[in-house]
Amino acid sequence: MGVSTSCPEKGVAVVTVDFPPVNALPVTGWFGLADAVRSAGRDPEVRCVVLAAEGRGFNAGVDIKEIQAEGSSALIGANRGCFEAFAAVYECEVPVVAAVQGFCLGGGIGLVGNADAIVASEDAVFGLPELDRGALGAATHLARLVPQHLMRALYYTSRTATAAELHAHGSVWRVVPRDRLRAAALELAREIAAKDGELLRLAKAAINGIDPVDVRRSYRFEQGFTFEGNLSGVAGRVRDTFGKEGA
Repeated sequence: MGVSTSCPEKGVAVVTVDFPPVNALPVTGWFGLADAVRSAGRDPEVRCVVLAAEGRGFNAGVDIKEIQAEGSSALIGANRGCFEAFAAVYECEVPVVAAVQGFCLGGGIGLVGNADAIVASEDAVFGLPELDRGALGAATHLARLVPQHLMRALYYTSRTATAAELHAHGSVWRVVPRDRLRAAALELAREIAAKDGELLRLAKAAINGIDPVDVRRSYRFEQGFTFEGNLSGVAGRVRDTFGKEGA
């Protein structure tokens, strides 16, 4: 349980998240993930990082129960942790391939939206249920996966998009059966890792430098509205319905 790193083959590091039952990460989990991704990217022997998860789904976002139990301190921690984890994926010195199975929700969108490539299983779904959880954020990253108007509709309705739909939009590299997910992600990582390591790092920096949106600043702007919602009380009112019948 937690975040672990392995090196299954030359040039490839796999950072795996495992927080049963649904990979809803506590505050420490987000910071741990950020540290693991940054560490893997700094390793001169690593040329590609695969971001993977154990269990039913890739990521269910933040641990709402932790926020309900601990209040504002956990909320601030979750926001800072998510910011660090998303930034770590984006700023990783080498390309990051996300291997996504099952649900990829909330904070999961922040991770995959900042990845360099996505391989998904056929059962993968992507979405931001933030408005149903008393939160805001990661529209910055969803906008990197789908066109603008679809992003808005998904955001306002809390609906999800399938891996096949994202593949049609060009944001998912491959869609494979679930039992082939890890192998498919490693296949892409292997192809990337075959390139010169120094040149890959220059390429990653160059591509980030021409992005039309500063994802760190954009996401931080969104987080300000999450805090506003909490100060006004509306976020807590909505969050308190989480997990209750009929909510």
